[in-house]
Amino acid sequence: MQKELRNTFNDHFSEEKYQAYLKQIEGLSPGMLDFTIAETPVFVPKDFTNKMLATCEHIIDAILEPGFNSTTERAIPDNLMMVNENKYPDFIAFDFGICENEHGEIEPHLIEMQGFPSLFAFQALHASITKTYAAVPDTHSAYLNGYTQETYFQLLKEIVVGDLDPSNVILLDIYPEHQKTKIDFYCTEKILGIKTVCLTKLIGEGNQLFYNLDGKKTAVKRIYNRLIMDELFQQKDLGEIINIFHPWEVEWVTHPNWFYRVSKFTLPYLHHPNIPATYFLHELTKIPADLNNYVLKPLFSFAGMGVVIDVTLADIEKITDPENWILQKKVNYAPIIKTPEEPAKAEIRLFYFWKQGWSRPKAVFNLARLSKGKMIGTRYNQNKKWVGGTVAYFEQ
Repeated sequence: MQKELRNTFNDHFSEEKYQAYLKQIEGLSPGMLDFTIAETPVFVPKDFTNKMLATCEHIIDAILEPGFNSTTERAIPDNLMMVNENKYPDFIAFDFGICENEHGEIEPHLIEMQGFPSLFAFQALHASITKTYAAVPDTHSAYLNGYTQETYFQLLKEIVVGDLDPSNVILLDIYPEHQKTKIDFYCTEKILGIKTVCLTKLIGEGNQLFYNLDGKKTAVKRIYNRLIMDELFQQKDLGEIINIFHPWEVEWVTHPNWFYRVSKFTLPYLHHPNIPATYFLHELTKIPADLNNYVLKPLFSFAGMGVVIDVTLADIEKITDPENWILQKKVNYAPIIKTPEEPAKAEIRLFYFWKQGWSRPKAVFNLARLSKGKMIGTRYNQNKKWVGGTVAYFEQ
């Protein structure tokens, strides 16, 4: 985004340097990288960063409103509601597209948000390698609010592990070895000293949870949750496993209910210049005549599944559960990242951490993704270069 840094990077780019860079990243956990790493980072000017942060603070104000939990109760499917919900989400991820407004100005537009962790461990290690590879000047940092890799990892450990023995804290997912984000699980184990455990390996006794650690039955006191509950109902042949919805005596980081509360469901309640107008489909009294300017999204899906980009009236008419869908004004992604071929579009995900005792969360770090397709994501960028996961460096 910053022309001088962009031109300098592009002028010094070579395929050999990129392959050496990939080799370093893959070396973080050999054989575990299962997604595309882009050739370039994103350089973000200060005014753009400030607009993203101001939008996030507006949303956080809404989360802090006394009626937020009652308003978002319907966001949690009845069969997925879980007990022992904590007061606030420990982590929030805000996704912003780098967009062009009607005046031709570049500005951030919120795409989605989740009360759920992201690639917290891998991304910080990725950023360290990328800083050297891209010769990022000291005028820019991947961190926010003065955090460094050291203080960021310290905060992550305080939130996830706290004063517990790391052996009593697990990272939970379903078949983690098959997840595309598995490299982050292994990086998390190294940084936090906790183990990744598959849901199928958990042992329940009474209200207590246990897992096998080096042949020893070990108590689970806190779960760093990476399991998206929707996925459970898409799995086959799980065999006899514990009922995760039982009132287990365990702490959740972040509690699964927040995945739904802070999500697409929240968007229709938010009104801000950098948040596209969003409507619950069942509340629309009149379907917009310019449907080509909207995107249709299911509330209960993830990773872009089920999204209808080129919406028609027929698409809407065949929906039998309109209360579970939103209609969102399209944003105009700006093809602003100059590459040797066609320019790329980009999204920036801001990581907010909410440590117990804080009155509100803080922005700490990020990831970015480049795309040359209709949407961000691997399935829209097959056989393309200068696309995939990367890091944003913010002007200080």
